[in-house]
Amino acid sequence: MLISNDILQYFPKRIANYLNKKIVQLSNQEEKDMLEEIRIRVSKPIILKYSKKEYIAEEVIVSQEEILETLQIICDNSIYSYQNQICNGYITLKGGHRVGITGNVVISEGKIVNISYISSLNFRIAKQIIGASNRILKYVLNVEENSIYNTLIISPPGAGKTTLLRDLVRKISQGMEQIQFKGITVGLVDERGEIASMYKGVSQNDLGLRTDVLDNIPKYIGMKMIIRSMSPEVIVADEIGSMQDVDAINYATCCGIKGIFTAHGATLEDISLNPAIRKLIDTHIFERLIFLNKKNKGEIDKVYVLNKINSEYVLA
Repeated sequence: MLISNDILQYFPKRIANYLNKKIVQLSNQEEKDMLEEIRIRVSKPIILKYSKKEYIAEEVIVSQEEILETLQIICDNSIYSYQNQICNGYITLKGGHRVGITGNVVISEGKIVNISYISSLNFRIAKQIIGASNRILKYVLNVEENSIYNTLIISPPGAGKTTLLRDLVRKISQGMEQIQFKGITVGLVDERGEIASMYKGVSQNDLGLRTDVLDNIPKYIGMKMIIRSMSPEVIVADEIGSMQDVDAINYATCCGIKGIFTAHGATLEDISLNPAIRKLIDTHIFERLIFLNKKNKGEIDKVYVLNKINSEYVLA
C-alpha cells in the first residue's frame, strides 16, 4: 500500500521525502503487506509498521523540532484550537487517519488539560475494508424480521473488530437487496472517533444512508442521548466495559432497540472477569457472542448463540 499525499503533507520536508521513497521501495518488495502505522519519536528512528512486519529507519533520527513542526501542521498552525483533541490523546485527520500523541500530561482538578513536551506521534493509516463483515452477517442479521440480533463481538486488541464493526454498520444502514434486507436506522456512538472518523462534522468512512453519529462523547451518555434525539432501530458502540455502559444498554433494550457492541477479550472466561460484561451476559441481553481469531484479523473463531429455551449459550 503506497502512502498518499494526504498523509505526507503533515510531515516536515525531510521526513516526507524519505517516507515517499522508502515506502514505494518497501511496497514493491511486498505488495500485499499493508502499511498500518508511522511512528515518530524524539531522538529515535522512524518506524513503519505493516500488517506482517515493521521497518526501522535507522538512517532517519527524528528531532524535537520535527515533532513540533509535524504537530503544528496537523493543527493548521493553531495548536490551541485542537486542545480538546490533544487532551484526548489523538487528532483525527481528513481521510480518517488518526495521530496518537504522547508527552508530559498536565492534569488539573482530576482532568487532563494539556499534553506538553510532545515526545511521539503515531500516524494510524485509515483503511475501510468493504466487505469485511461478510462472514459475520449470517450470525448478526435477523432477515425474517428485517432486524438484527443483539450482538457482542469480542477480540483482543488489533484483531480487526473495529474494521468489521464499521462494515456492519454500513451494510445494516444501507440495506442489502440481494438478501431482501431493507436498510434500518443506526445510531452510532463513536466515543474515540475510530469508526466514523469524523473530520469537521463529516464522516470519513462510508457508514450507509441511515446512520447518525455522535462522536467524542462517553458511550453511556451518547447512547441515551442518541436514543432520545434520533430514535434509532439499532444502536452501535465500540469497546464497552463499564457499569455505566451496562445501564445505557439496559435502557436501550427497554426501549425496544437492538444493539451491536464490541469488547476486549479472547475467551468467554476472559470477558466474564469483567463484572459489567458478565452482568450483561448473565441477564442474556446478547443473543450472539462472536469471538474473532487473535492471529488472523477479522476471522471468526467461535460463535455462541443464545438458546432461549434454557437461556444458555451454545456453540453455533
